[in-house]
Amino acid sequence: MRKVVRFGTVGVLAALLVLTLAACGGRGSKATATSASDPAAPRCPASWRVSWQKLANEIDAPVYCPSWLPQPLAGRWNGSPFNGQSVDPDRSYLIRFLWFDSGEAGNISEVHVNLRGQAGNPKIPTCDNTLLVAGKTVHRPSPCFADPKPVKRHFGKIVATLYTANQGSDQWHLLYLWRYRGGLYTLSEHVAPPYSYTQVLANLDRMMRGLVLVEPKPKLKT
Repeated sequence: MRKVVRFGTVGVLAALLVLTLAACGGRGSKATATSASDPAAPRCPASWRVSWQKLANEIDAPVYCPSWLPQPLAGRWNGSPFNGQSVDPDRSYLIRFLWFDSGEAGNISEVHVNLRGQAGNPKIPTCDNTLLVAGKTVHRPSPCFADPKPVKRHFGKIVATLYTANQGSDQWHLLYLWRYRGGLYTLSEHVAPPYSYTQVLANLDRMMRGLVLVEPKPKLKT
């Protein structure tokens, strides 16, 4: 014969209470874990954003402000003997952050980060590749960025390609390239002491994750 177990009213209420508390506790734990795992959105420091906003307004195109830079770089390109900017008539720009120490006994250290943008132009620029052939100097135009890695990297909404053989201002740099609204953007860092190749790549990944898009402000109608 099948044994039937009967619960009294008190037993049923107690069982329901245990199940309810367990369900609520599970939902609460999940919500807490999700909240704790959500990283805070990166922010462009106010003292840095002034310059980036001015640049975006000048070229009438979005730019990317880095919320973090490798030590000992500072994110303001004005007021530094090494940091600087250049903007061409075609609205392309180059922002440079540089720290240099000659050190002792020729132990040179350098931390050099470049950010580029080409508003409305998605093509890779051309650099003058100067070579010595049979004792003669030969100028051969070549792409400024070469040796792209086949695996794309995702940093939020940015899908970037890593280039490891670069020319011009990005020579000896590791460089990420991506496109946005018909324009080309790059972020690079020189592989040089005090950072190793692996550390430079880690720096670039952290900078890419912390980029903040700065939109140009609408121009006032006159």
